[in-house]
Amino acid sequence: MHRLTGIPQRLGYRMPAEWCKHRATWMSWPFDDEMWHGQLHDVRREYAAFVKTLSRYEPVHLLVRDAEARATAETAFSGVSAINLLNVPLDDVWLRDNGPIFVRREVVDTNPHQDLPQLAAVNWQFNSWGQKYSWDLDNLAPLAIAKNQGFHLFESSIVMEGGSLEVNGEGLCLTTEQCLLSPMRNPTLGKVEIEKYLFDYLGIDQVVWLKMGLEGDHTDGHIDTISRFSGVDTVLTSVCKDRLDPNYDRMQENLEILKDVRLKDGGRLQIIELPLPERRLELKDGTRLPPTYANFYIANGAVLVPQYEDQQDSKALALLQQVFPSHKVIGLPSRAIITGGGSFHCLTQQEPASY
Repeated sequence: MHRLTGIPQRLGYRMPAEWCKHRATWMSWPFDDEMWHGQLHDVRREYAAFVKTLSRYEPVHLLVRDAEARATAETAFSGVSAINLLNVPLDDVWLRDNGPIFVRREVVDTNPHQDLPQLAAVNWQFNSWGQKYSWDLDNLAPLAIAKNQGFHLFESSIVMEGGSLEVNGEGLCLTTEQCLLSPMRNPTLGKVEIEKYLFDYLGIDQVVWLKMGLEGDHTDGHIDTISRFSGVDTVLTSVCKDRLDPNYDRMQENLEILKDVRLKDGGRLQIIELPLPERRLELKDGTRLPPTYANFYIANGAVLVPQYEDQQDSKALALLQQVFPSHKVIGLPSRAIITGGGSFHCLTQQEPASY
C-alpha cells in the first residue's frame, strides 16, 4: 500500500462510470445466519450463482471473514480459477459501501505529477449506515485491500458509502438528501460542503439531489436502489405503479426532479422508467424489504439483474436488454439475498482497468 497526499481531482483523478472496463470486481462472502434471518444457506446459494456468473466476465476478489467462511467459499467455488479468496475480518458483506472507491487519472501529461499511478483508491470512513450496526472491522477493509494489492490510497475524513453515489464518469452524480444529509453520518456538513468533498475526491462537479429512497431501505435511501445511469446522459429511475404504496409518491417526486435537471451543456437527461417489483416482500416480523431492479451490476460485457419471483422480473430484464444492447442482460435469483437489505450492486465494488 502506498499513501497519496494532495487533492485527487487536482492531480487528475476522477471516478469512472461503472460501464468502463473493469480489471476485477471486489466482494465479500456471506456469513452469520442471524444476519440473514435464518437464510444463510439460501443466501450463499444465490450468492455463489451470482459470483460464478460474474467470474465468466471478469476476475472476482472475494473477502472471507474467517476459517468457516474460507472453507465454505472454497467448496462453493472449487475449480473456478477466476475467483481469488482473501482473508479479511469483517462485520458485514456490503462491500459497495465499506470498500474503497477507485479513481483513475484521466490525464496524461508531462507535469511534475507524471509519476503518479493511473489507478488509486479513496478510503472513506464507514459507520454502518449511520451507526446502525457494528462497523469497526468493515471500516478497515479498504486498508486491507490496499495492502494486499499494493494500491495507492487517498484518505478522506468523512463518512461516505459507495451505494449513496451514482456517477456518469464525466462529473455528474446522483444522490439522495435522505442519505447524505442524515445527521448520523456527517452532522456538520451541508450540501455545499459535501459537494466539495465529492469534487475534490471523485472529480464530481454537478450533483443532482433526489429526495427519498425506498421504504424499508436501512441505508436511508441509497441511490443505487432507485436511480442508475446507463449512459452519460441517460438515467433509469424506479417507479411504483401502486398509488397506495408509500414508494409511489417518493419515486414520483424523484422522477420530477430528474425531469428538471439541466446538464452543464444546457441539455436534459434522457429518463427511462424502471418498474419496481409488484409484490411487497417482508421479513417474518413484518419489516418491509426494498427489492428493486435498479440494483443491477454492470460487468464487462454483462449486466446482472436481481430477480425476486415477481411478475415484473421478465419485464425488467427485457427493458434493461434494450437499454444495454451491447451487453448480455442476465437475471439471477436474489429472493434470499434481499433479506439482508440489498442485492447485487450493494455487494460489489468495481476496480477499473487501466487504459
